[in-house]
Amino acid sequence: MIRKRLSVWLAVAGVLFTVVTVWGARRKQTPPAPLIAPPQNPYQGTVAAAGIIEAVNENVRIAPPLAGLVTKVYVAVGEQVKAGAPLFQLDDRELRAQLSTRETVIPSEQAKVAEQRIRVKDLEEQHGRLQAVHDRRAVSEDDLKRSWYALEMARRAVIRAEADLEHAIAQRDETRTLLDRLAVRAPRTGAVLQVNVRAGEYAKLDAAEPLMLLGATQELQIRADVDEVNAPLVKAGSPAVAYLKGDTAKAIGLRFARIEPFILPKKSLTGDNSERVDTRVLQVIYRFDPPAFPVYVGQQVDVFIQRAGGAQPKSDDKPSVTPPAPVAPPASTRKG
Repeated sequence: MIRKRLSVWLAVAGVLFTVVTVWGARRKQTPPAPLIAPPQNPYQGTVAAAGIIEAVNENVRIAPPLAGLVTKVYVAVGEQVKAGAPLFQLDDRELRAQLSTRETVIPSEQAKVAEQRIRVKDLEEQHGRLQAVHDRRAVSEDDLKRSWYALEMARRAVIRAEADLEHAIAQRDETRTLLDRLAVRAPRTGAVLQVNVRAGEYAKLDAAEPLMLLGATQELQIRADVDEVNAPLVKAGSPAVAYLKGDTAKAIGLRFARIEPFILPKKSLTGDNSERVDTRVLQVIYRFDPPAFPVYVGQQVDVFIQRAGGAQPKSDDKPSVTPPAPVAPPASTRKG
């Protein structure tokens, strides 16, 4: 009897527990308030885009002219450099040895040219003395011809010696040019944004990331990626505003610069190798003056661009469609 009562109470308790669980699951929980308020849309009709801050002249990815060992790095991150300033040095010991060898050849070639010119002058004087003799019994015609042939051969030897000298100088200048290439210099004035190489590392031509990144941070711009579906809604000169990621209280006023006239595949920002990107975007460039708060090159922003053509239509607005005009039946189907 006691066992039957216990079973009944357990069944009742199970039913009550099930009812309470189902009732609690049906109750809607109030979502927590966001830690950061979403960015405020300043326009009634807006095209939203994801943007990234970059230098006005765009960043320069510095790569080595050829693969080699890095022997010295001259700059550090954040340093301002002028155009032509050395950035890093590649191993040049082999080329310096080659330059020394080629420089020693030049004095020898110069001496050969001087010797040939002296020989030409000597033969010219000999040939002139033979021509001054009018008595052909003292100087035969054959002697005159042999003297002339020797003089012409000496003149040709001078030309060959001068060509050898020019070739030696060209080889020396070529080696100097190759040496100068190994000292990688800044192509323009700007700030060093990244340094991804150290002395002693081997620089590759097909490296995944540049050895250095150079950009002019005095003037900044935003490259906004607009989905290709919304591309027709963006017109040249459309005003826009941007917000930094995680900071929706400070807006950045933007000035329209240009629209890139080529739609590109959207780049992945997650870095996941398995991600497939099949969306294409229109890139719109906006410039801005440095704000009072800090911004950095490479920082992501949310961009709101005023939609062309006025305000966005409401959700309950329905497009007006003009019904087609009735078509008269063929003459063969008409009665009477």
